Formats: sequence, structure tokens, C-alpha cells
Amino acid sequence: MKSKDQLEVKINPDWCKGCGNCVSFCPTNVLAIDHHGKSTMVNREGCILCGMCEKLCPDFAIWIGGKEDE
Repeated sequence: MKSKDQLEVKINPDWCKGCGNCVSFCPTNVLAIDHHGKSTMVNREGCILCGMCEKLCPDFAIWIGGKEDE
């Protein structure tokens, strides 16, 4: 199992439809919708890796994975 410092939120912009679920329910407001209408991380250091974004994404476009993973 990876430690928290080895994990990060990953976003696949090709799968994201910009519904905003992840942005609306993020408890630390580290996500936003960019100028392309896609979810983006705006404050990686502020992310607490709670997993709400991953759970609420209807398109599986956002997940928590290892920093070295692609």
C-alpha cells in the first residue's frame, strides 16, 4: 500500500464531461473547471485525498493513484 505522500488525484480530461460534481463536493476547494470545461487541480498541496471526487465522478475521469503511475 502506498503512503499518502506517494498518492495524488489524477484526472483524465478526455473522459471528463465537466459536470462539476468533483468541484462542488471537494471539501478543500482544490478543484476547478478550466477554460476547456474540464476538471483541473488548482491546489495540489491543499488536497487531503479524501476521495470524494473519485466517488462522485460519473465518468471515472478522476481517481487517486500513485505519483509515478500514468
